[in-house]
Amino acid sequence: MPVLSKYDKQFDQLLSELEAVMDKHQAPADLRLMVLGNLATHVINHQVAPGQRQAIADKFAKVLTSSVDAQKGAH
Repeated sequence: MPVLSKYDKQFDQLLSELEAVMDKHQAPADLRLMVLGNLATHVINHQVAPGQRQAIADKFAKVLTSSVDAQKGAH
C-alpha cells in the first residue's frame, strides 16, 4: 500500500512493531489478517466522520486490492 513520505519513518517503526507482536504470538496469516481487518474497521468507525466512513472503506479496499495485484509480478 502506498506510504506518504511524511510518514515514512513512523510507518516503518509501526510496521516493525506490529510484525514483532504478531511474531511473538506466532500468529498465523489468517489470524493476522483478522486482527488487522478488525483494527482497520475500528479506526474507520472511531476516527473517521460518519459521512466519510463508506468512502474511506471503499478507498482502503481498492488500494489494498491494487497493492496485492501489483505484487503478482514481483514474485
